[in-house]
Formats: sequence, C-alpha cells, structure tokens
Amino acid sequence: MGAGEDSQEISSAGAAEPATRRPRRRPARLAAEDSEGATVKRAARGGTRRKKAPEEPDSATGPILEAEVAAAKATERPTRTRRVRGVGRRRREPDRVIRRHADKTMLITEVGERDQIAVLEDGVLVEHYITRSGARSMVGNIFLSKVQNVLPGMEAAFLDLGRGRNAVLYAGEVSYDEEIDGQTPRIEHVLKAGQKALVQVTKDPMGGKGARLTQEISLPGRYLVLVPKSQVFGVSRRLPDAERTRLKDILKKLKPPEHGLIVRTAAEDASAADLEADLTRLTESWAEIEKSSKRGKAPRVLYEEPELTVRVVRDHVTESEFKEIVTDSEAVLERVAEYLAKVAPDLASKARLHDGKLPMLEEYRALEQIHKALDRKVWLSSGGYIVIDKTEALTVIDVNTGKHVGKANLEETVTRTNLEAAEEIARQLRLRDIGGMIVVDFIDMLFERNRGKVIETMKDAMAQDKTRSQVFDISPLGLLEITRKRVSAGLLESFSETCPTCEGRGIVLTHKL
Repeated sequence: MGAGEDSQEISSAGAAEPATRRPRRRPARLAAEDSEGATVKRAARGGTRRKKAPEEPDSATGPILEAEVAAAKATERPTRTRRVRGVGRRRREPDRVIRRHADKTMLITEVGERDQIAVLEDGVLVEHYITRSGARSMVGNIFLSKVQNVLPGMEAAFLDLGRGRNAVLYAGEVSYDEEIDGQTPRIEHVLKAGQKALVQVTKDPMGGKGARLTQEISLPGRYLVLVPKSQVFGVSRRLPDAERTRLKDILKKLKPPEHGLIVRTAAEDASAADLEADLTRLTESWAEIEKSSKRGKAPRVLYEEPELTVRVVRDHVTESEFKEIVTDSEAVLERVAEYLAKVAPDLASKARLHDGKLPMLEEYRALEQIHKALDRKVWLSSGGYIVIDKTEALTVIDVNTGKHVGKANLEETVTRTNLEAAEEIARQLRLRDIGGMIVVDFIDMLFERNRGKVIETMKDAMAQDKTRSQVFDISPLGLLEITRKRVSAGLLESFSETCPTCEGRGIVLTHKL
C-alpha cells in the first residue's frame, strides 16, 4: 500500500464519536517521511581481519560519490513502547539524492493462478512482486473489527477481523480522545473486550504472527493519499523541488480542512483537475467507509485494496520514469488498461501486449536475474562476491574479495570491493524484499576515510528504495547494521518451502548419540 508506511492520524471507529478524536501522539519530531519519501509536516504539538591503524591520508583510489547526499529514509519506528517527548531538536541528516530513471519497464505475467511483476531499470531487475496461490494480501484493507482481549503487560490488543487468526494492535497505533481519556492513556483504558474498532491492516500475517493493525487510517489514490480527520500535509521528496512547490500551491487550495493529504510521486506533472478528481474519489470512498462503519455487525471488511497488478501500477508507474508496461496476458492488459483509462488516460498508451518470439521474461532477461536472486551467493563484476544467509532473528551478509586481486595495494582492493558490494547489497535487499535486521560483514579497512566512503555509498544506495530503512555506522568489528521495514515474506519464500527432512537447518544428523 502506498501510504501504509506513513505516520498518519485517524479517528477511531465504531459508533458516532466526537470530531475531536485524535490519535495517540507520535514521537516529537518536525517531520515524518512516507514510503515514497514524503515530508509530512506535523502540528507543533509536540577476507582477513587486520589490526586497526592510526588515521592516515587515504591511499586508495576507489570511486567517489559524485552527488552530495540528501535525506536519509525515515527510520522504522517501534510501536510497542511508549514514546515521550525528547529534549531539544532531533538532528537529522541532509536529504540524499534520489536517482531518477527515464527508461523503466514493468513486466506482468500470469503463471498458473499467480501474477508475477518485474520492474527493470536500464535492463536491471530491481523489484519483483508475486501473488501467492490461494492467498491475497490484506495490507491496506479496512475492517470494522471486534476486540477479543487486551493485554496491558504487552501494551497490545488482539482483534477479530473475521479472517482466521486474530490481528494485533499495539498501543502506539491506538487512537483516543484527549478530552475523555486524557494524555496518553493506557491501552486498557481505551479498548475493552467486545468493543468495535475501525482498523487498517499494515502488515500481513507472517509465520506464527497475526496481521498488524493501526487506527490511523489512510486511503491511497493515484496521485494523493487521504488521511481522514488529520492535519497531515506533505509532498513526496522523490520529486524535484520546483515540482514540489507547484503541487503544494495547488493542494493548499484543494485540501479539505477536516482531512490530511500526502502527494505521491505519481503526481508529477499532474494538473489541478487531475488532483481534484483524485481527491473527490478518495473523499467519497471515505464517506462510504465511515457510513458503513456505523451500521451492521462486526467483524467485517469495509474496504479492500485492489488486486496486486492494479495496486503496483497505481503505486509505481509514472509518466516520466516508465517507458512501457508489457504483459503476455490479454486479461491482465484489459485490467490495466481499464484502470489507466479511469485515473490516468495519458498512460494508457504505455501498456501493450508482448509479441516477441521468446517468452516475455526471457526476452527481457528478467528470468535469469530472478534465478540469480534466489541464489545464496551473488557475484560482483570485479570478481568479488557476497553471501546472503537468513536466520530466525536477522539476515547476515558476508563480503569477500573472491577473484578480485586489485592492482595497487590491498587497501585499494578491499575498498573497491566493499564499495561495489554496498551498491549490490542495496539492490538485493530491494529485489529480494528482505526486511528486519540486516548485518553486513564488510572486509576490514585500515583508514577511517575509506570506511566513511562505504557507509555513505550504502546510505545513498538504500535511499533509492521506497521501503523505509536505516543504515548505521560500521562497528569496531567491521559490521554494518541496517534495518528495513518488513513488507512481505520475501522473494525466496515465494518460490520455495522449508525442507521437510532438515526443517530448514541445512543439515541432516547422521550419527546416533
């Protein structure tokens, strides 16, 4: 969902409630970023190891970033703990440069009962989406749920959505009325067993965990995201400054006083009429949802996001970046063309049916790139390689020089390998949709300046990813930590299942005790 990662404000659901309904306060900060890099203005409420040597001038001639770095992605904020206002202003990094591509291609194919979508930049596969057979994502869906139980010790509540396993709502995602409940009330004082609650799914069930919920509703459209009963207002940072200014001027005139708005990257070059039409569709949808939530039994679904293909086209395709949308299915082409004809007629000509001699994914060399993305080892063009392993708690990535022997000295060889690995790791995280905690074991570098280059390269590469992430400094042990929002189970899990013999351990015990 385009705005499912935003920090939004929402009114609680159920019976009719006062218009003063407000969400639980977020951490003190002047801005929060959406999944596309939107700045949301808030009300003022708030390899061999070597010993480390002393710092010396850098002797390596490794590549240097040409662009000045611009804004780091907003960190993924935990919702399990209470947040208090910090002292002083929060220091934030300058905006990082978002590289813009004008020759992106989207490939959509049907494989049995599943749709598979690949996004290529300059012929390189950077994103991949696939629907699971017999399963449909609930992310973005809005439910009138029923509270099953509240656990004060976990600061969470479990709610019945009418879809099997109960979903979890953490205290930080609960909305409340300040006039009735006071300042930051405990969750057990706001929610009671048997109570109805209007919620939105932010994360699908994974493994033994139920879906994650929020009461901060957002409705994504083609150009805008509507945040009901909020004063949120922001524009995607992925847009040029001049375009951001133009869109702000238009939206200041259109923004309804009772709702918040976020302008999406797809709004680039959109006219005032296009934006107004999109806003009208969203406000009408919210009016229907709000009306439906006040009648009928719970639990039940009030709003469902479109199926994967339409959702990806809506959230990703822009006039300036995508040159074509290609599919080998007439049914898919019909769905995409029908959607574009309604919301973006100018893009309808970009969708076409594949007519090549080879299968579509083979002709665009996407199939071989998907196979490589399923491998544990990824080779770098210099001859080095990275190894990606997933554990229960985190993902571990090891960097090795491999066949890369360099020319000048060891420090140069190591630095060049690390810089190339940093770019490739960012691409692999995005392509494989790896989330949670990631630890990268870079090859040790002697000079602090070279370590700084690797960190900046990693941050710059991760900034190209719309999914929220945070990159930390390299530790004394040479480890770099990354956190990335977990959106799906991942690419590998979509094409595999756990081995029934070893149960995923990768070994078989052969000796008796």
